Amino acid sequence: MTTIKIVTDSSCTMEPAVRDRLNIHVVPLSVMIDGVLYRDDDTLTGEKFMSMMASAKELPKTSQPPIGEFVELYDKLGEDGSHVISIHMTHGLSGTVEAARQASNLSKTEVTIIDSDTTDQGLSFQVIRAAEMAAAGEDLDTILAKVYEIRENTKLYIGLSTLDNLVKGGRISRATGILSSILNMKIVMDFDHSELIPVVKGRGGKTFTKWFDSFKDELKKLPNVKQIGISHAEGLALAEEFKKQLQALYPQMQIPVLHTTPIIATHTGKGAFAITYYTE
Repeated sequence: MTTIKIVTDSSCTMEPAVRDRLNIHVVPLSVMIDGVLYRDDDTLTGEKFMSMMASAKELPKTSQPPIGEFVELYDKLGEDGSHVISIHMTHGLSGTVEAARQASNLSKTEVTIIDSDTTDQGLSFQVIRAAEMAAAGEDLDTILAKVYEIRENTKLYIGLSTLDNLVKGGRISRATGILSSILNMKIVMDFDHSELIPVVKGRGGKTFTKWFDSFKDELKKLPNVKQIGISHAEGLALAEEFKKQLQALYPQMQIPVLHTTPIIATHTGKGAFAITYYTE
């Protein structure tokens, strides 16, 4: 029986212990800070990056992995005849998935490329489940069917305390209905097929809590919420409060609260959060 191995990119926010336990292979993107290029790997933690970004002269710039790095990894993983499933952040945010696709055509290994249509912990839902199923010996078609099911049933909300980074990074055009005159507003957006759709706007600290109350009502109406993940960019206190309330609704669920990756934090800025869930 062919062994299946899982690859993703460093926009996938997950606990290192989970990554290592499931033998998930992560190809790092890079981030340039004041002319110095850093690999987005374990040496550049989210907390360390936030400090570096705060003191940087310009907004850091992110870049996708080189195609050759994917080819090298795919070839190595397939030396024993394994099939690779490579799952990546949405093409709407990065060319990473296309680089992976080009690499798959150059590799000697059989590789299936999946555009997750999301990122952060939304991406990790697909990656972790695929890795768990691969470890359990499930076949390729069964794993792919489950990944596609999770992709179609994942919802991601992003809360921003500032739009400065989106503007500087040229991403503001994706935030339909947001004007530069309200840059100082707090906004919660629905990340839907790479589009940022505002659902709540406000100037005060209650903006996020007001949205969160309606979000909990949304969850209560859903029959089978399988997993929830909370990410933040130097916004741990708010993230922990969200977890406390969600844990009361789902006492048996393990809800990770993780600092997002430098790749995501570059665009969201300080104080941002994301809550992602999927249903079955």
